[in-house]
Amino acid sequence: MERLTLLENNKYSKNANRFLLLALLSLLAAVFFGTVASFQFMFPRFFELLPFIKSRPLHVSLVVAWIFLAAIAGIYFYLPKILKLPLYSLKLANLHFWLFLSTGILIIGSYLAGKFGGREYWEFPPVLAIPIIISWVIFGFNFFKTISRKKNNWPVYKWMWATGIIFFLLTYLEANLWIFPYFHTNVIREITMQWKSYGALVGSWNMLVYGTGIFVMGQISGNQETAYSKTAFFMYFLGLTNLMFGWAHHIYPVPAASWIRHSAYAISMTELLIFAWIIYNWKKSLSESKKHLHNLSYSFLFASDIWIYINLCLALLISIPAINLFTHGTHITVAHAMGSTIGINTMILFSSVFLMIKTQWPEKLKLKEKLIKKGFYISNISLLVFFLALTGAGAIKGFYTLQNELSFQEIMGKASPLLLVFAIAGLGLMIGIFMIVIPAIIPVYQSFFTIEKMKHQTKPALQAKVLQKSLEVRRAGQAKVPMEN
Repeated sequence: MERLTLLENNKYSKNANRFLLLALLSLLAAVFFGTVASFQFMFPRFFELLPFIKSRPLHVSLVVAWIFLAAIAGIYFYLPKILKLPLYSLKLANLHFWLFLSTGILIIGSYLAGKFGGREYWEFPPVLAIPIIISWVIFGFNFFKTISRKKNNWPVYKWMWATGIIFFLLTYLEANLWIFPYFHTNVIREITMQWKSYGALVGSWNMLVYGTGIFVMGQISGNQETAYSKTAFFMYFLGLTNLMFGWAHHIYPVPAASWIRHSAYAISMTELLIFAWIIYNWKKSLSESKKHLHNLSYSFLFASDIWIYINLCLALLISIPAINLFTHGTHITVAHAMGSTIGINTMILFSSVFLMIKTQWPEKLKLKEKLIKKGFYISNISLLVFFLALTGAGAIKGFYTLQNELSFQEIMGKASPLLLVFAIAGLGLMIGIFMIVIPAIIPVYQSFFTIEKMKHQTKPALQAKVLQKSLEVRRAGQAKVPMEN
């Protein structure tokens, strides 16, 4: 196994921390634009400088960026630093970052300029899909060349990371098929392809996130058995099945056999149930001391476990056809999406973020631990209120829509008190996430100046060390030469 020098370690850390910093900044921007959009939904003239037509796609795209960037940061950090697998090419990893960053700036710029042209979730001009695809090819190539250096049985998280990378590339290509006339000239064909690809695409980032969660569990407990267990691999194959076939519930507006929808929901629900079971059994095996040692990462994983149960209950209800008819297209669907994105994915990714930070700067993290814990409770309580308000508003909308006695404006008027609660809870959620993210950003940002300082100090130090060593060798050589008579 290759050993990493101090300088190599710093280079790998710098690369991973770039992605981590960009991920955290993306999350801050995402919750800000999301809060703005939630108030604009209630008060259309709120913050007219950035209308809803711009704030919503900014929010959605930045949330997606946060999920992928945080997962990528973890992979780039864990492979060389913890799994002792040096990256195949640090240059490719750096190229990946700059390509991701420049594309992100162009996407944000296009939204702010009012230049749209894509589809749901990818509302930027489709030409910007090209650098995204190239960046994922670079990432995938570097990842597979790196892990191929070690020939052994893969733990489940490596399989999940590999699957997530491959299937994101495939499903993202599929999501852009609408640009061809064969698809966009037929509304049924286009809707089917779009939502089929989006369902699988969500499955691809779930693979990256859940794989990261299982890795973090192993690091906290010091026990890698979970990552090799039959249950973990059963969950992996179930997740893979969900990724490939669980998209059917996204295409309810399109004619389809009911058994396709029901089987898709069953697959989705079972995946969440198994993952919750894994986390529950993992928690039971932890000693109190190990819980305390990594308490922030543990807390966020524990929160994700609770949100899995909450989201599972809602998902089971809306999987019933009679209830789905009542809830489809309402705020209940949004509540389900937010519960998954923030309650599950973001909490798991936070556990990874704080494991990375604790590994590098434990003292700095300890200074901000109380603030982060406050943010943890504020964000989760706010998210619960947010979730319940959306669910209630969706129930009101669904009920009165089926009654078909009131106009849309009258229905929304009845739901407006709960939507106001939703917007206020969103503000609380933003505050809580800011209290978590800003203390995490500070040591990551400061690390770049530390690395640059070390680079300038390392060269003279190495030169002095080499000179000292050469003098010692010369003296030793002179001592061995016999004196002339």
